[in-house]
Amino acid sequence: MPEENSVAYDGSAIKTLSALEHIRLRPGMYIGRMGDGSHPDDGIYILIKEIIDNSIDEFIMGHGKRVELSIEGNEVTIRDYGRGIPLDKVVECVSVMNTGGKYNDDVFKFSIGLNGVGTKAVNALSEFFLVRAVRDGRFHEATFERGVLTGENEGECGEKNGTFVRFIPDPTLFPNYAFKLEYIEKRLWMYAYLNSGLALYFNGQRYLSANGLQDLLESETGEERLYNVIAYRSKTIEFALTHSDNYGETSFSFVNGQYTNDGGTHLSAFKEGVLKGINEFSGKNYKADEIRDGMIGAVAIKIKDPVFESQTKNKLGNTDVRGPIVAAVRDAIVDYLHKNKDVSEILLDKVARNEQMHRQIQEVKKKGRETQQKTRLRIPKLKDCKFHIGDKWPRNLEKSDTMIFLTEGDSAAGSLEVCRDVNSQAIFALRGKPMNCYGEKFDKIYSNEELTFLMQALGIEDDIENLRYDKVVIATDADVDGLHIRNLLITYFLCFFEQLVLSGHLYVLETPLFRVQKPKEKPVYCYSDAERDAAAAKLGKKAEITRFKGLGEISPKEFGQFIGEDIKLQPVTLENMRNVPELLGFFMGNNTPKRREYIMNNLEVHKYE
Repeated sequence: MPEENSVAYDGSAIKTLSALEHIRLRPGMYIGRMGDGSHPDDGIYILIKEIIDNSIDEFIMGHGKRVELSIEGNEVTIRDYGRGIPLDKVVECVSVMNTGGKYNDDVFKFSIGLNGVGTKAVNALSEFFLVRAVRDGRFHEATFERGVLTGENEGECGEKNGTFVRFIPDPTLFPNYAFKLEYIEKRLWMYAYLNSGLALYFNGQRYLSANGLQDLLESETGEERLYNVIAYRSKTIEFALTHSDNYGETSFSFVNGQYTNDGGTHLSAFKEGVLKGINEFSGKNYKADEIRDGMIGAVAIKIKDPVFESQTKNKLGNTDVRGPIVAAVRDAIVDYLHKNKDVSEILLDKVARNEQMHRQIQEVKKKGRETQQKTRLRIPKLKDCKFHIGDKWPRNLEKSDTMIFLTEGDSAAGSLEVCRDVNSQAIFALRGKPMNCYGEKFDKIYSNEELTFLMQALGIEDDIENLRYDKVVIATDADVDGLHIRNLLITYFLCFFEQLVLSGHLYVLETPLFRVQKPKEKPVYCYSDAERDAAAAKLGKKAEITRFKGLGEISPKEFGQFIGEDIKLQPVTLENMRNVPELLGFFMGNNTPKRREYIMNNLEVHKYE
């Protein structure tokens, strides 16, 4: 017998949504994560990107060398000087799905957007949207509210050709959002590096690159690079590479001006081409990791029909690009090394040192293999989840990002284990403070059981591309010991697996510091002193304030809400790797007097009543 309150599944249960309704109901399908602006991939930045991408497409096709962006409060304005949207199609191009000029290869050969979706999504997700196209002394302007047309105007004007867009993200979809200018500035620099000669202006500041990816790597490496950047550019591929004495590899990859932070076939082909080129020039048979350790590389390609894994275009899937990229990179590197003996000598010396280091690591791994096999089953503190990156999820489960929590001891791990999502959330419990990795060689990790197990649990022992989780989340107490453990873990990743950080996979879990509650009423959880004081004032004199000294003090029942839909994750981000060695040396090195002086001069004391 069906339950009395069950809803009948009949014709009335079937709904057909308009394109506008679908975008607003499922915005994540169009712009990825929503967020509040605290992460560089949050939706409010994707809205800006979608509009600028159209301006970049104009530049690629030889129209307009200037793009202007300004932000005042929550209002975003973007102006380019390309051809301008055809005046009779302005409304359709910004509001009707699958409408655009990028289906025509004669008009847009190497465009970023292909599906006629991006600008429509921005329109639909904005509480106010204005578009103004100018062509040959005439303009057509249209305004919208949450994707619904509210007005049109047209006539003559004295403006230069191009497109003007102004919008305000809808606060009902992006609650409490705020733009972080440093995220926008970094994205604009990427545009500049990828489009030599294009001048971008943000609130009056200019972003311009003359040498493309060469400028990018010089900015990233500073004085850390061992030799001048090797750079190559043709009509369809550009790449640059150099080496430093750091461990691990760092890479940047782009398709039609789009940053593919998860790489794809073009990045794999670039790495293969580097390997083949260096081996051909040297007459050796070096392994891939012997060449890539310490390598900083960037590759950008232009392709007519890119196939991305999602609308947010994080990873390229085209397989037909492999052969041409491998051949172009190999030939260019061989040619460059023959013509630049000073660079070739330094590069091959670095590779030879890598080879020696990896031989030593293999010896350490061989000695410890028997012990590892005995203890592998007790990677002891790993409570794995059912699904990982790339796994196919059952139809009855909604796919989500997988994550692993790195916790401080068994107490916090116990609370997490009770309330976690076993499908997507894993737990790795640390035993005390991990080793300080600053200044250590890579083989030292294999003499440290816990860091070895951590590396194996993440799947990054051989290659960062084998990472098993979308998010690596540091979940430690907010006390002195917890913060120290957090710093030690970040140091570990920056020293040996910096690409994991640069690709946006490392996070810190934010948990409440206080619980403010009146008897028999729902508690209020606060993440700062200010939130605590506001909640206490609102609840009145009978409010009881509890301070959580550690994650283990939060009951499993409470903890569930802090790692569920309302989870607060603070991304660990880097502008570039240039100053990282210096910063790590100061905070994690042996300069105790200088560090003590800095701490004493900057110490803030908080008193809790």
